[in-house]
Amino acid sequence: MHPSQLLACAFDPARILQLQGFSPDPWQCELLLSAPAYTLLNCSRQVGKSTVVAALALHQALFFPNALVLLLSPSLRQSSEIFRKLVSQYEPFRAAVPCKRQTKSLLELHNGARVLSLPGKEQFLRSFGGVTLLILDEAARIPDALYHSVRPMLAVSGGNLIALSTPFGKRGWFHDAWIGKEPWRRIEIPWNLCPRISPAFIHSEIASMGQAWVNQEYCCSFHQGKGLVFADFELAIHDLPFSNRGKLVGGIDFGWNNPFAAIWGHLDQDDVLWIFGEVYERQTLVDDLAQRLPKGTTWYADPSGPAEIAALRRKGLNIRPGNNSLRTGIALVSSRIRTGKLRILRSGCPNLIRESALYRYEVEGSEKPVDRDNHALAALRYLVASLEPPAKPATTPAPANTTLLHFPNPWRRIT
Repeated sequence: MHPSQLLACAFDPARILQLQGFSPDPWQCELLLSAPAYTLLNCSRQVGKSTVVAALALHQALFFPNALVLLLSPSLRQSSEIFRKLVSQYEPFRAAVPCKRQTKSLLELHNGARVLSLPGKEQFLRSFGGVTLLILDEAARIPDALYHSVRPMLAVSGGNLIALSTPFGKRGWFHDAWIGKEPWRRIEIPWNLCPRISPAFIHSEIASMGQAWVNQEYCCSFHQGKGLVFADFELAIHDLPFSNRGKLVGGIDFGWNNPFAAIWGHLDQDDVLWIFGEVYERQTLVDDLAQRLPKGTTWYADPSGPAEIAALRRKGLNIRPGNNSLRTGIALVSSRIRTGKLRILRSGCPNLIRESALYRYEVEGSEKPVDRDNHALAALRYLVASLEPPAKPATTPAPANTTLLHFPNPWRRIT
């Protein structure tokens, strides 16, 4: 790289993106030129938010010796995505600003700057101080306690904090910061500010997923989700990579004019249920549907359909009547969502995800849901309610002749 190009990138970080053949949008140029100390990016999906913060992180590492940049997301896979983009953007600069060490989660330059990609787990973060740039990706899904634990990293360094996310309901620190009075710079980028997203695509998303979901994912709306049976269902939705190991299990809800719905996935050794496939069809014979259901699966089906269960068995499926306790099933699905024991592949289960944004209680605060928009969810409920709970680990009692030794505490305490 010619020194003049390097100098130009130092004064205009947007040139980092241009070297990749990417023409940055106006809002991206503005952010790169004038990122304040504390910035909230409330963005539609796929507008280029991770691309622009990767360039910002790389600029910090290239032109600020001894900088420490942390990329933090709820999972290592998410933070690794920004890191991957940063490494790609770094390639034209490799000769001019050499690399001292590079791994899957660390880029260390000869000028002393470091960029680290980290998962959102407090035990990996406590040792860091003097951070010059802290980037929080999928910030609306970063727990409040974790956010509060990372803020002190900037106390001595006076570093910058950029939090980027698509909204996730009226909950959590990201929502509170967005509507609060703290001196954040707030930048909102809905889909129509991105020339790469077409109105036709948005209309198809509305038809498939519903207006409320599109308002949240593409229009930067903090959707409340009041009255939803599974108000936190988004917590269970994930993208690749997905587990392909464990016991293959599935749930089935029978229907004719109402859709026949089947969902399936793996139950792994840690009792995490990974759902990655569905069939959702109206006015289709059970014999025809059986051909689309994966063999080797243990199925739990609507117990009110004994004739359909018998027909599927004749087709060689291992199918059992499921647990049809409505309240128990809702409680167990909700528990798996909250504890991270249910993970649903976004691309594999569009109807299951669509129903989750529609299935509501008759009256907010009541115990009875409206009996519609719940066929794939019913299949999920039959499955979850029918699974055996994980065995509790056995505890080994101490031998009767064990003597407990107590030692004085030698610590000197300085407050």
